[in-house]
Amino acid sequence: LYQERAILTTMDITTDGFGFMLVFGDLGWVPFTYSLQSRYLVDHDPHLQWPVLACIIGVNCFGYLVFRGANGQKDAFRRNPNAAEVSHLTYLQTKRGTKLLTSGWWGMARKINYTGDWIMGLSWCMVCGFESIVPYYYAIYFAILLIHRSIRDDHMCKEKYGDDWDKYKSIVPYRFIPGVI
Repeated sequence: LYQERAILTTMDITTDGFGFMLVFGDLGWVPFTYSLQSRYLVDHDPHLQWPVLACIIGVNCFGYLVFRGANGQKDAFRRNPNAAEVSHLTYLQTKRGTKLLTSGWWGMARKINYTGDWIMGLSWCMVCGFESIVPYYYAIYFAILLIHRSIRDDHMCKEKYGDDWDKYKSIVPYRFIPGVI
């Protein structure tokens, strides 16, 4: 499938594994959170105008661009750092022998792919209008999940890369949003 190999190198697959978090999330949360907006729309038509819907579609497309662009770039660099589409990227050579990207998508923020993923999720909530927080449960929950995941990943990367991780964080100081956080 298109972009599938880029997903296979994400934290969900490489680190979290098949354990409580994945099983509970897939059985307890996914059916509820992924259908909440649809259920809300059954009883609450937000009567959004076409310009508003076009903006929401734009938000979704932007999130998709960031998410797929970042994951695809990282995957292409891992497969062949000398390939034409990624050979211009700068990186930090670690003592472990691996390379941490310091330009392109990954030079903007250390978890820029999470930002794109969250923006897409927010757009799905926005389709429900702006009169209730209920359909925004997914965006709120997903933000908490991604922040928690980024903290866990930051801790694991510090253990994995040691002082190189501190140097990387000084080169790429932002976690989610370039220039903000």
